Amino acid sequence: MQDKPRCTWCLSSELYKEYHDQEWGTPVYDDAILYEFLLLETFQAGLSWITILNKRENFRAAFDQFDYKKIAAYEDDKILDLLQDAGIIRNKLKVYSAVTNAQNYIKIQEEFGSFSAYIWEFTDEKPLINNPKTLKEVPATTPLSDKISKDLKKRGFKFVGSTVMYAFMQATGIVNDHVESCWKKS
Repeated sequence: MQDKPRCTWCLSSELYKEYHDQEWGTPVYDDAILYEFLLLETFQAGLSWITILNKRENFRAAFDQFDYKKIAAYEDDKILDLLQDAGIIRNKLKVYSAVTNAQNYIKIQEEFGSFSAYIWEFTDEKPLINNPKTLKEVPATTPLSDKISKDLKKRGFKFVGSTVMYAFMQATGIVNDHVESCWKKS
């Protein structure tokens, strides 16, 4: 896969290329994986995605393998441990939001049967396939990411602005923004 044409955003590192080739834009329906991406995207807010990818395994260890049921029950002692963990992003508001978001994630599951059912309902359960020729044509937000962001905020989620939600949609294949020349587009 080294010689295949890729989206140019991923060319700066092997980790980026691997993520691009194996995950980005691939539809995800599993609630555990959707939560992992939601947590990682909320921590990414204001930072580069490569920073998060480089710390992903540290996040996995620190946040109990992204087990949202465990995270929803975190108490202050666990949160204080997380805030001392140099392997993750030690932003107090983001750490607390991981707990709040996990609690609200479970509420959505109770209401819709799964988070997957909730999030995919926004696109009639079909990935949105865009056809950008270049990265300049890929938006940072869309009316749909605005709508999802607004709904999640209404439900008590934190760090789920429209830009974060669009990146989440791209990461989980709700939207496919691979550029026309990318081998993943075909």
